[in-house]
Amino acid sequence: MNLDLTSHRALVGGSTQGIGRAVAEELAQLGATVTLLARNEATLQQAVAELPRPHGQAHDYLVADFNDPDTLAGRLHDYLAAHPEGFHTLVNNTGGPAGGPILAAPVQAFRDAFEQHLVCNHLLAQAVVPGMQARGYGRIINIISTSVKQPLAGLGVSNTIRAAVANWAKTLANELGGAGITVNNVLPGATVTQRHTSLIEKRVEQTGQSVEDIEANMLRTIPAGRFGQASEVAAAVAFLASPAAGYINGINVPVDGGRTGNL
Repeated sequence: MNLDLTSHRALVGGSTQGIGRAVAEELAQLGATVTLLARNEATLQQAVAELPRPHGQAHDYLVADFNDPDTLAGRLHDYLAAHPEGFHTLVNNTGGPAGGPILAAPVQAFRDAFEQHLVCNHLLAQAVVPGMQARGYGRIINIISTSVKQPLAGLGVSNTIRAAVANWAKTLANELGGAGITVNNVLPGATVTQRHTSLIEKRVEQTGQSVEDIEANMLRTIPAGRFGQASEVAAAVAFLASPAAGYINGINVPVDGGRTGNL
């Protein structure tokens, strides 16, 4: 199986912590040169310094905020002008919208999440696809949520926007498949990250239950009987980025321990 990413270049969003950081580390370990994308330059610098370099890769970073799509697009345009080799892989990843019942969500929350997720994903794809088309190889991998297959209670805005991203990705996969570019979605389940912790803390505030009780209730819905690790999601992303996954296109890949209640 060809998992070798030597000489490949990858752009990974939200890559200073959690799943994005784990993805960047896994791609780098397989040989890719990784450009980290996030808004905090200090944490970007630290993350770049700690990435694996099995082939002496010169990893770098790009500072941009997904709350400002126009600036994001402009900075990526400038980066590509200075690095015309472009990217083999784009990993779209950013923090999820705040939790809460859908009826209580302000309209602006939907607008903000739509821009942070779908619009930014679209701008990034528009910027990197021409280079992928020129080389006849590309991987666009969107880290979304199992809510695109089964909405999750208490995540109304996220359920809505994640579904929009999934359908955007499927449409893009249909359009780009003939150019040697695949577009797939990875759907993490309950994974140990800062967002996972914050969602549990919010449930504690809302219900008065203990962290232990909430976690126990969550685990009862997961056949694997445990929460996932960011590295396990990263492994799925890395496979989809590899030459071995060239005929896998336009699909959703749950990494959830079996929690999702449908195929």
